[in-house]
Amino acid sequence: MPVSLTRRLAAEALGTALLLVAVVGSAIMAERLAGGNMALALLANALATGAALVVLVTIFAPLSGAHFNPCVSLFFALCREMSWRDAALYALTQVAAAIAGVWLTHAMFAAPLLEVSAKLRAGPAQQLAEFIATFGLLATIIGGISFARPSIPMLVGLYISGAYWFTASTSFANPAVTIARAFTNSFTGIAPSSLPLYISGQVVGGVAGASLTMLLYPRRRSPTTSRREE
Repeated sequence: MPVSLTRRLAAEALGTALLLVAVVGSAIMAERLAGGNMALALLANALATGAALVVLVTIFAPLSGAHFNPCVSLFFALCREMSWRDAALYALTQVAAAIAGVWLTHAMFAAPLLEVSAKLRAGPAQQLAEFIATFGLLATIIGGISFARPSIPMLVGLYISGAYWFTASTSFANPAVTIARAFTNSFTGIAPSSLPLYISGQVVGGVAGASLTMLLYPRRRSPTTSRREE
């Protein structure tokens, strides 16, 4: 049964907001409980984020596809599996919901509602890390769609949990998440001046990952997707 655009956008908003609650909330809790041990705090942050992704992708994929990420929506638009208009609405919804998720998390932890991160993340190594993180995420999603669709939630959760540790940037891999994290002073934050570096690496990495993976796994537009977009 086709899902209306309104329901899809609502699913994207709720899923993306809850993802940021998981990312920022686990970071704040880890900072408070880890006693200054940043390795332990990062481990807790990675595990909580990965676990939340498994759940969120599982429950929202039947409604919206569970993109939660403008790079993923861009991929489906490039594949003509969703319209450019819908992809743009997805991206705007994801960014707004991600910021709302940060504010909700701050309220939950009695932190200042409005913050601007002072955590500078600069340099070509960080940009390369985001390229690699997003490249791998798109490759994971496309490979999963091609051969292991029921496993996509687990694959995405496992990949992001691992990428927290094997990328120098701790794997933001998502422009909406990156923008929202500029509004928190927890260790997950990023200074606004670092946003262009990260987002450019993510977009280029996403396109590169999608392009290469599609050569390996050629895709066909499914009748189900076509009907939903009409």
